[in-house]
Amino acid sequence: MEVKTRRVEKPWGHELIWAGAPGQSTGYVGKMIHIKAGHALSLQYHKIKDETVHVHAGVLLLELEDDEGVMQTMRLSPGESRWIRPGKRHRMTAETDCDVLEASTNHLDDVVRLEDRYGRQGTSKP
Repeated sequence: MEVKTRRVEKPWGHELIWAGAPGQSTGYVGKMIHIKAGHALSLQYHKIKDETVHVHAGVLLLELEDDEGVMQTMRLSPGESRWIRPGKRHRMTAETDCDVLEASTNHLDDVVRLEDRYGRQGTSKP
């Protein structure tokens, strides 16, 4: 079965959604996130969405909330991955142009933005 890829332009770069299965409880999504050097995604969290990110190319600064509620910043290079659990605040910032692979549950509209450089604060609407 052919899978249609979809490119979604973002103020920080773009997403290429290349895999997915329907269904909110059992579905999944695969995407490649391209972040331009010096740009950042919003500080956000997800109520339901469970995701793992993997740096394919570039150097990424990942801010991720730990189990005590403290934000930790880690510098990730190609080949490094991190799990981002639902409810944990996080933000990705590209130190260099970055390509990040993301595997997640199929909850693309589950985004609560706490801070955003591009004026997109608030909760995403389906």
